[in-house]
Amino acid sequence: MNFAKNAGTIDRAVRAIVGIALIALTLTGHLGVWGWIGIVPLATALIGWCPAYTLFGLNTCKS
Repeated sequence: MNFAKNAGTIDRAVRAIVGIALIALTLTGHLGVWGWIGIVPLATALIGWCPAYTLFGLNTCKS
């Protein structure tokens, strides 16, 4: 399995913002337990690899 980066800079930034926002909303009580799903976009932003992109042959990374 190839774990080469497939998420570009802007893509990773958006994922991180969405992930942090979901987790913050959960921690403040504005969103239920489903807000913990924010861990997924945050993790993919940190590692720069998205399994869904691999499945669909997408790549937003410039390299």
